[in-house]
Amino acid sequence: MTISLILTVKNEADALPRLLDTLAAQTRPPDEIIVVDGGSTDATLAVLRARADRLPLRILVVPGANISQGRNLAIRAATGDIICATDAGVRLEPTWVAELIAPFAAAAAPVAIVSGFFVPDPQGVFETALAATTLPVLADIVPAKFLPSSRSVAFRKTAWEQVRGYPEWLDFCEDLIFDLALRRAGLRFAFAPRAVAHFRPRSSLCAFFKQYYLYARGDGKANLWFWRHLIRYATYLVALPAMLVSLWLLPPLGLGLLLVGFGGMFLTPYKRLAPMVRAFSIADKLRACAWVPLIRITGDVAKMLGYPVGVWWRARQLGKEGDDGDRLCVRR
Repeated sequence: MTISLILTVKNEADALPRLLDTLAAQTRPPDEIIVVDGGSTDATLAVLRARADRLPLRILVVPGANISQGRNLAIRAATGDIICATDAGVRLEPTWVAELIAPFAAAAAPVAIVSGFFVPDPQGVFETALAATTLPVLADIVPAKFLPSSRSVAFRKTAWEQVRGYPEWLDFCEDLIFDLALRRAGLRFAFAPRAVAHFRPRSSLCAFFKQYYLYARGDGKANLWFWRHLIRYATYLVALPAMLVSLWLLPPLGLGLLLVGFGGMFLTPYKRLAPMVRAFSIADKLRACAWVPLIRITGDVAKMLGYPVGVWWRARQLGKEGDDGDRLCVRR
Protein backbone atom coordinates (compact mmCIF):
# COMPACT_ATOMS: atom_id res chain seq x y z
CA MET A 1 0.00 0.00 0.00
CA THR A 2 1.08 3.54 -0.71
CA ILE A 3 0.41 5.79 2.27
CA SER A 4 -0.25 9.53 2.04
CA LEU A 5 -0.46 11.59 5.22
CA ILE A 6 -2.39 14.85 5.03
CA LEU A 7 -2.94 17.78 7.36
CA THR A 8 -3.91 21.42 7.28
CA VAL A 9 -2.10 24.20 9.12
CA LYS A 10 -2.41 27.89 9.86
CA ASN A 11 -0.05 29.68 12.23
CA GLU A 12 1.19 26.44 13.79
CA ALA A 13 4.91 27.27 13.99
CA ASP A 14 5.10 26.48 17.71
CA ALA A 15 3.20 23.18 17.53
CA LEU A 16 4.58 21.75 14.28
CA PRO A 17 8.05 20.63 15.43
CA ARG A 18 6.56 18.14 17.88
CA LEU A 19 4.40 16.57 15.16
CA LEU A 20 7.19 16.54 12.57
CA ASP A 21 9.58 14.88 15.02
CA THR A 22 7.06 12.10 15.66
CA LEU A 23 6.45 11.65 11.93
CA ALA A 24 10.19 11.23 11.38
CA ALA A 25 10.22 8.55 14.10
CA GLN A 26 7.45 6.37 12.64
CA THR A 27 8.24 2.67 12.38
CA ARG A 28 6.35 2.69 9.09
CA PRO A 29 6.75 6.21 7.70
CA PRO A 30 4.22 7.58 5.22
CA ASP A 31 5.31 7.62 1.60
CA GLU A 32 4.37 11.28 1.30
CA ILE A 33 3.18 14.06 3.59
CA ILE A 34 0.97 16.73 2.05
CA VAL A 35 0.42 19.88 4.06
CA VAL A 36 -2.03 22.61 3.06
CA ASP A 37 -1.32 25.99 4.63
CA GLY A 38 -4.38 28.19 4.91
CA GLY A 39 -2.45 31.47 4.94
CA SER A 40 -0.05 31.46 7.88
CA THR A 41 1.47 34.75 8.95
CA ASP A 42 3.99 33.27 11.41
CA ALA A 43 6.98 30.99 10.76
CA THR A 44 4.88 27.92 9.85
CA LEU A 45 6.16 27.70 6.28
CA ALA A 46 9.76 28.17 7.39
CA VAL A 47 9.39 25.32 9.89
CA LEU A 48 7.97 23.05 7.19
CA ARG A 49 10.58 23.92 4.58
CA ALA A 50 13.36 23.34 7.09
CA ARG A 51 12.20 19.71 7.40
CA ALA A 52 11.76 19.08 3.67
CA ASP A 53 15.15 17.36 3.41
CA ARG A 54 14.25 14.85 6.15
CA LEU A 55 10.59 14.19 5.39
CA PRO A 56 8.72 13.54 2.11
CA LEU A 57 6.89 16.87 2.38
CA ARG A 58 4.76 18.60 -0.23
CA ILE A 59 3.46 22.00 0.80
CA LEU A 60 0.44 23.68 -0.79
CA VAL A 61 -0.21 27.29 0.18
CA VAL A 62 -3.88 28.20 -0.21
CA PRO A 63 -4.69 31.40 1.72
CA GLY A 64 -8.24 31.46 3.04
CA ALA A 65 -8.86 27.71 2.78
CA ASN A 66 -10.86 26.32 5.67
CA ILE A 67 -10.05 22.93 7.21
CA SER A 68 -12.37 20.95 4.92
CA GLN A 69 -11.12 22.68 1.80
CA GLY A 70 -7.54 22.13 2.87
CA ARG A 71 -8.06 18.44 3.53
CA ASN A 72 -9.84 17.93 0.23
CA LEU A 73 -7.07 19.75 -1.64
CA ALA A 74 -4.42 17.62 0.06
CA ILE A 75 -6.27 14.39 -0.69
CA ARG A 76 -6.77 15.32 -4.34
CA ALA A 77 -3.03 15.90 -4.60
CA ALA A 78 -2.21 12.64 -2.82
CA THR A 79 -0.93 9.66 -4.79
CA GLY A 80 -1.51 7.10 -2.04
CA ASP A 81 -4.13 4.37 -1.89
CA ILE A 82 -4.53 5.02 1.84
CA ILE A 83 -4.95 8.48 3.37
CA CYS A 84 -3.87 9.07 6.97
CA ALA A 85 -5.10 12.31 8.52
CA THR A 86 -3.92 14.15 11.60
CA ASP A 87 -3.64 17.67 13.03
CA ALA A 88 -0.72 20.00 13.58
CA GLY A 89 -1.04 20.20 17.35
CA VAL A 90 -0.43 16.54 18.16
CA ARG A 91 2.39 14.12 18.79
CA LEU A 92 2.03 10.60 17.43
CA GLU A 93 3.08 7.29 18.86
CA PRO A 94 5.98 5.78 16.83
CA THR A 95 3.70 2.96 15.64
CA TRP A 96 0.79 5.28 14.75
CA VAL A 97 0.95 4.79 10.97
CA ALA A 98 1.68 1.07 11.26
CA GLU A 99 -1.27 0.50 13.62
CA LEU A 100 -3.62 2.58 11.46
CA ILE A 101 -2.89 0.76 8.22
CA ALA A 102 -2.74 -2.79 9.63
CA PRO A 103 -6.53 -3.43 9.47
CA PHE A 104 -6.60 -2.68 5.74
CA ALA A 105 -4.52 -5.79 5.09
CA ALA A 106 -5.55 -7.98 8.02
CA ALA A 107 -9.34 -7.81 7.96
CA ALA A 108 -11.27 -10.68 6.44
CA ALA A 109 -13.78 -8.26 4.93
CA PRO A 110 -12.56 -5.13 3.11
CA VAL A 111 -12.09 -2.19 5.46
CA ALA A 112 -12.55 1.35 4.17
CA ILE A 113 -11.93 3.42 7.32
CA VAL A 114 -9.73 2.81 10.35
CA SER A 115 -10.41 4.83 13.47
CA GLY A 116 -7.35 5.63 15.51
CA PHE A 117 -7.56 6.90 19.06
CA PHE A 118 -6.50 10.13 20.77
CA VAL A 119 -5.57 10.88 24.34
CA PRO A 120 -4.99 14.15 26.19
CA ASP A 121 -1.50 15.43 26.85
CA PRO A 122 -2.36 17.98 29.55
CA GLN A 123 -0.04 20.44 31.23
CA GLY A 124 -1.06 21.57 34.69
CA VAL A 125 -4.13 21.31 36.88
CA PHE A 126 -6.67 23.05 34.64
CA GLU A 127 -5.83 21.08 31.49
CA THR A 128 -5.95 17.82 33.45
CA ALA A 129 -9.40 18.66 34.82
CA LEU A 130 -10.54 19.71 31.34
CA ALA A 131 -9.37 16.44 29.82
CA ALA A 132 -11.16 14.41 32.50
CA THR A 133 -14.38 16.39 32.06
CA THR A 134 -14.63 16.40 28.28
CA LEU A 135 -12.68 13.51 26.77
CA PRO A 136 -13.49 9.79 26.68
CA VAL A 137 -11.03 7.16 27.84
CA LEU A 138 -10.54 3.91 25.99
CA ALA A 139 -12.88 2.07 28.36
CA ASP A 140 -15.70 4.43 27.29
CA ILE A 141 -15.40 3.50 23.61
CA VAL A 142 -17.80 1.16 21.86
CA PRO A 143 -15.81 0.32 18.70
CA ALA A 144 -18.89 -0.41 16.57
CA LYS A 145 -20.28 3.07 17.27
CA PHE A 146 -17.06 5.09 17.48
CA LEU A 147 -16.75 7.94 14.98
CA PRO A 148 -13.11 8.93 14.51
CA SER A 149 -11.60 12.36 14.83
CA SER A 150 -9.59 13.45 11.82
CA ARG A 151 -6.62 13.93 14.13
CA SER A 152 -6.25 10.12 14.07
CA VAL A 153 -7.88 8.32 11.16
CA ALA A 154 -7.06 6.50 7.92
CA PHE A 155 -9.28 5.73 4.94
CA ARG A 156 -9.09 4.57 1.38
CA LYS A 157 -8.95 7.37 -1.13
CA THR A 158 -11.77 5.65 -2.99
CA ALA A 159 -13.96 5.97 0.13
CA TRP A 160 -13.27 9.71 0.24
CA GLU A 161 -14.21 9.93 -3.45
CA GLN A 162 -17.39 7.94 -2.88
CA VAL A 163 -18.75 10.43 -0.32
CA ARG A 164 -17.38 13.48 -2.19
CA GLY A 165 -14.92 14.45 0.51
CA TYR A 166 -15.16 16.68 3.54
CA PRO A 167 -18.05 19.20 3.60
CA GLU A 168 -16.48 22.48 2.51
CA TRP A 169 -19.53 24.51 3.56
CA LEU A 170 -18.89 23.67 7.23
CA ASP A 171 -16.17 25.26 9.36
CA PHE A 172 -16.48 23.03 12.46
CA CYS A 173 -17.64 19.42 13.00
CA GLU A 174 -16.53 18.69 9.45
CA ASP A 175 -14.87 15.39 10.38
CA LEU A 176 -18.06 14.17 12.07
CA ILE A 177 -20.09 14.90 8.93
CA PHE A 178 -17.46 13.08 6.88
CA ASP A 179 -17.70 10.07 9.24
CA LEU A 180 -21.48 10.02 9.03
CA ALA A 181 -21.33 10.12 5.23
CA LEU A 182 -18.94 7.17 5.19
CA ARG A 183 -21.18 5.20 7.53
CA ARG A 184 -24.30 6.11 5.54
CA ALA A 185 -22.56 4.79 2.43
CA GLY A 186 -22.31 1.39 4.11
CA LEU A 187 -18.50 1.37 4.22
CA ARG A 188 -16.74 -0.83 6.74
CA PHE A 189 -15.03 0.73 9.78
CA ALA A 190 -12.32 -0.81 11.95
CA PHE A 191 -10.93 0.43 15.27
CA ALA A 192 -7.19 0.65 15.99
CA PRO A 193 -6.93 1.63 19.67
CA ARG A 194 -3.12 1.59 19.67
CA ALA A 195 -2.91 4.18 16.86
CA VAL A 196 -2.68 6.97 19.40
CA ALA A 197 -2.36 10.70 18.85
CA HIS A 198 -1.57 12.83 21.92
CA PHE A 199 -2.96 16.35 21.94
CA ARG A 200 -2.99 19.21 24.41
CA PRO A 201 -6.38 20.42 25.70
CA ARG A 202 -7.24 24.13 25.72
CA SER A 203 -5.18 26.02 28.26
CA SER A 204 -7.82 28.41 29.65
CA LEU A 205 -11.52 28.53 30.41
CA CYS A 206 -12.04 31.27 27.80
CA ALA A 207 -10.36 29.19 25.09
CA PHE A 208 -12.47 26.18 26.09
CA PHE A 209 -15.66 28.28 25.99
CA LYS A 210 -14.84 29.46 22.46
CA GLN A 211 -14.06 25.91 21.33
CA TYR A 212 -17.38 24.51 22.56
CA TYR A 213 -19.34 27.50 21.28
CA LEU A 214 -17.92 26.87 17.80
CA TYR A 215 -18.55 23.13 18.04
CA ALA A 216 -22.19 23.75 18.96
CA ARG A 217 -22.54 26.33 16.22
CA GLY A 218 -21.28 23.66 13.83
CA ASP A 219 -23.90 21.24 15.20
CA GLY A 220 -26.59 23.80 14.46
CA LYS A 221 -25.30 24.43 10.95
CA ALA A 222 -25.17 20.71 10.20
CA ASN A 223 -28.47 19.86 11.92
CA LEU A 224 -26.72 17.50 14.33
CA TRP A 225 -27.71 16.17 17.77
CA PHE A 226 -31.02 18.03 18.08
CA TRP A 227 -32.22 15.85 20.98
CA ARG A 228 -28.93 16.15 22.86
CA HIS A 229 -29.13 19.92 22.72
CA LEU A 230 -32.83 19.87 23.64
CA ILE A 231 -32.05 17.74 26.71
CA ARG A 232 -29.36 20.24 27.72
CA TYR A 233 -31.80 23.15 27.51
CA ALA A 234 -34.38 21.16 29.46
CA THR A 235 -31.84 20.31 32.16
CA TYR A 236 -30.79 23.89 32.82
CA LEU A 237 -34.03 25.72 32.09
CA VAL A 238 -36.58 23.25 33.49
CA ALA A 239 -35.07 20.49 35.64
CA LEU A 240 -32.61 22.62 37.60
CA PRO A 241 -35.18 25.31 38.55
CA ALA A 242 -37.61 22.54 39.54
CA MET A 243 -34.96 21.00 41.80
CA LEU A 244 -34.28 24.35 43.45
CA VAL A 245 -38.00 24.90 44.06
CA SER A 246 -38.23 21.38 45.54
CA LEU A 247 -35.27 22.16 47.78
CA TRP A 248 -37.16 25.16 49.12
CA LEU A 249 -40.59 23.52 49.48
CA LEU A 250 -39.56 19.93 50.29
CA PRO A 251 -35.92 20.01 51.41
CA PRO A 252 -35.36 16.21 51.65
CA LEU A 253 -36.79 15.63 48.16
CA GLY A 254 -34.96 18.63 46.70
CA LEU A 255 -31.65 17.57 48.23
CA GLY A 256 -32.08 14.05 46.90
CA LEU A 257 -32.81 15.31 43.40
CA LEU A 258 -29.80 17.63 43.47
CA LEU A 259 -27.52 14.79 44.57
CA VAL A 260 -28.83 12.56 41.78
CA GLY A 261 -28.36 15.37 39.26
CA PHE A 262 -24.84 16.11 40.52
CA GLY A 263 -23.90 12.45 40.21
CA GLY A 264 -25.30 12.22 36.71
CA MET A 265 -23.32 15.24 35.53
CA PHE A 266 -20.03 14.81 37.37
CA LEU A 267 -19.50 11.19 38.44
CA THR A 268 -17.89 10.12 35.15
CA PRO A 269 -15.47 13.11 35.00
CA TYR A 270 -14.38 12.43 38.59
CA LYS A 271 -13.82 8.74 37.82
CA ARG A 272 -11.59 9.74 34.88
CA LEU A 273 -9.83 12.37 36.97
CA ALA A 274 -8.83 10.07 39.84
CA PRO A 275 -6.01 8.19 38.05
CA MET A 276 -4.84 11.37 36.30
CA VAL A 277 -4.07 13.22 39.54
CA ARG A 278 -2.38 10.47 41.55
CA ALA A 279 0.97 12.25 41.42
CA PHE A 280 -0.52 15.66 42.25
CA SER A 281 -0.20 17.34 45.63
CA ILE A 282 -3.31 17.39 47.82
CA ALA A 283 -3.81 21.07 47.02
CA ASP A 284 -3.64 20.43 43.27
CA LYS A 285 -6.01 17.47 43.58
CA LEU A 286 -8.54 19.72 45.30
CA ARG A 287 -8.07 22.41 42.65
CA ALA A 288 -8.63 19.87 39.87
CA CYS A 289 -11.79 18.61 41.57
CA ALA A 290 -13.07 22.17 41.93
CA TRP A 291 -12.49 22.85 38.23
CA VAL A 292 -14.68 19.95 37.05
CA PRO A 293 -18.15 21.48 37.74
CA LEU A 294 -17.07 24.89 36.43
CA ILE A 295 -15.72 23.35 33.23
CA ARG A 296 -18.85 21.25 32.71
CA ILE A 297 -21.21 24.18 33.23
CA THR A 298 -19.09 26.49 31.06
CA GLY A 299 -19.13 23.97 28.24
CA ASP A 300 -22.89 23.52 28.51
CA VAL A 301 -23.49 27.29 28.46
CA ALA A 302 -21.21 27.65 25.44
CA LYS A 303 -23.15 24.96 23.62
CA MET A 304 -26.52 26.49 24.52
CA LEU A 305 -25.35 29.82 23.09
CA GLY A 306 -23.66 28.42 20.00
CA TYR A 307 -26.31 25.97 18.83
CA PRO A 308 -29.08 28.49 18.01
CA VAL A 309 -26.55 30.64 16.13
CA GLY A 310 -25.81 27.66 13.91
CA VAL A 311 -29.51 26.87 13.49
CA TRP A 312 -30.16 30.46 12.43
CA TRP A 313 -27.29 30.29 9.92
CA ARG A 314 -28.72 27.07 8.52
CA ALA A 315 -32.20 28.53 8.16
CA ARG A 316 -30.82 31.53 6.28
CA GLN A 317 -28.76 29.31 3.97
CA LEU A 318 -31.75 27.10 3.17
CA GLY A 319 -33.78 30.21 2.42
CA LYS A 320 -31.08 31.49 0.05
CA GLU A 321 -30.85 28.21 -1.83
CA GLY A 322 -34.55 28.23 -2.63
CA ASP A 323 -34.75 24.45 -2.85
CA ASP A 324 -34.68 21.51 -0.48
CA GLY A 325 -31.20 22.43 0.69
CA ASP A 326 -29.67 19.08 -0.20
CA ARG A 327 -26.19 20.56 0.10
CA LEU A 328 -26.77 21.11 3.80
CA CYS A 329 -28.60 17.87 4.42
CA VAL A 330 -27.06 15.58 7.02
CA ARG A 331 -28.80 12.23 7.42
CA ARG A 332 -28.04 10.16 10.49
